[in-house]
Amino acid sequence: MKTVKDVSEITGVSIRTLRYYDEIGLLKPTELTNAGYRLYDNKALERLQEIMFFKELEISLEDIKRIMDNPNYDREQVLLTQKILLEQKRNRLNGIIELISDVMKGVNTMSFETFNDEEVQKILDHTLKCMPKESLEEQIQKYGSIEKYRDHLASGFSNKQAIADVFKWYGGKEKTMEAIMQSTGNTEELKQEQQETAEIYKQFMAAKESRDVNAQKETVERLAENYKKMFKLDNARNILLDLASEYLKFSQLAEATDSQFGNGCSEYVAYAIQKYYGV
Repeated sequence: MKTVKDVSEITGVSIRTLRYYDEIGLLKPTELTNAGYRLYDNKALERLQEIMFFKELEISLEDIKRIMDNPNYDREQVLLTQKILLEQKRNRLNGIIELISDVMKGVNTMSFETFNDEEVQKILDHTLKCMPKESLEEQIQKYGSIEKYRDHLASGFSNKQAIADVFKWYGGKEKTMEAIMQSTGNTEELKQEQQETAEIYKQFMAAKESRDVNAQKETVERLAENYKKMFKLDNARNILLDLASEYLKFSQLAEATDSQFGNGCSEYVAYAIQKYYGV
């Protein structure tokens, strides 16, 4: 048996709080000594531990008592649910910590900038220069001339929301420009990156089939690393969350992904990404 003082030292819960839990019937002592001192056995300590888990989830004492006093209370199922919810809370906090780290590095995560005409032309020059000759010739044939193809590319910069999303991925216009100018258009590199992406999606489907949560987490991390390499990103959080949102709209991208890797792949990947980042 443990005294109130013992329990307080073991758990970090104050003596005053333990007394209050007794008063409201949330955690009664196992027995009282002749002198009126509260004593707690291991079963009472287990209940206190579960209460502490509920508190971490910001559930009110009234609701905790109602849940735990329910005759159908399933301790194992509740612990599993608590574990899942606390993992989500941890992931959300990790995402916030990453965001704070970005801000401390001077990354602008809420940019209202846009590219000016000179920057657009510089990007187009670089893009056309890096395009494989065969691909460029195909586009020229499709649009009638290189000038018309260039106009088509330039029209994409009028989508302010799309530009804002890209700035969010990179942390501002300056970093976006830097990443764009680093691109080489190397077809061999692109092929390797596409192969890596395909392997990652196959790994997602294996995790989906086995329901392996650890494999799911590891695959999201692998996808994040691949995206950082492909798009020259410091942090893949925003681009992956946008990918998840696009998948959950059941867009053409989701259909193409499911067609290539199997039904339900895009939805599974979306929820895996959101779970990883605590959304």
